[in-house]
Amino acid sequence: MREVDRAEAGSEKEVEELRVRLLGKKGEITRLFDEFRTVSAEHKREFGQKLNNLKNKATEKINELKGRIGQSESSDRTTDLTMPGDMHELGTRHPISITREEIISIFRKLGYALAEGPEIEDDYHVFEALNFPPDHPARDMQDTFFITSGHNPVLLRTHTSSVQVRTMERNRPPIRVICPGRVFRNEAISARAHCIFHQVEGLYVDKGVSFADMKQSILLFVREMFGENTRIRMRPSYFPFTEPSTEVDISCNICGGKGCNICKGTGWLEIMGAGMVDPNVLSACGIDPEEYSGFAFGMGIERIAMLKWQVRDLRLYFENDVRFLREFETSI
Repeated sequence: MREVDRAEAGSEKEVEELRVRLLGKKGEITRLFDEFRTVSAEHKREFGQKLNNLKNKATEKINELKGRIGQSESSDRTTDLTMPGDMHELGTRHPISITREEIISIFRKLGYALAEGPEIEDDYHVFEALNFPPDHPARDMQDTFFITSGHNPVLLRTHTSSVQVRTMERNRPPIRVICPGRVFRNEAISARAHCIFHQVEGLYVDKGVSFADMKQSILLFVREMFGENTRIRMRPSYFPFTEPSTEVDISCNICGGKGCNICKGTGWLEIMGAGMVDPNVLSACGIDPEEYSGFAFGMGIERIAMLKWQVRDLRLYFENDVRFLREFETSI
């Protein structure tokens, strides 16, 4: 025991030699364990305790010497500041995130605040409050991921319009918000469709809000997003929660409206749906439709990113292929 206490070492090699001499297969302490079998029964207990204490003491001493030498060697090292540093490869943000932030930035310039809500929603906020009739196809399991059934079932939201409903329930006009988020629909995954995608929806409710206000807001957005020469076209459409409703197209940013394979020769590309908020929706949220009016719009972020960078396959957004993501390093 006294020899173990006095043991010293000046290098890792000397520590290893000490370990072999004491605890190796032919070490001094190992040999004592072999002799333990010859000790008489009345002395076995006492001898065994002393032997275990000796082994533990030797192990602690060796570990202590190792730590001391390691600290000494690290403190002796000097840093050569003239040597080139290790280059760490920088990553990039995902194209969906880049597009999302650009859309949010544009609408913030127009005075829109950011609103978010839960991805797991109830039927009331996703369908009923938005004027969806009970037999609407969107309520079918072939289109929506339902989690529970029965009265007011729980489901994965199919659009971020539910955030607009919650915003109108909590706030009084004037309301001007955009609602970005992830949504889910029961669709087969292909180059043109996915069961998970992202939306940005907008809502403006106040006194005297008109269709012309909506058109001008959308025009300002597309010119910021796709260029100042971009034109818009509005086609009549139908959505349960807006009346009148419209589909919004932009002049093809690839061919300048002349016609190409991207726009299928039409010169136009569809980017969003929009319309004046239906009075029934305002009433369901506790807003008097006789006093207030408003408009809403919604677009798919994947769709905007596809048009901006000519991405042909939606699945690329979800596969985390580093070769694909590196193409957006200069877009940060």
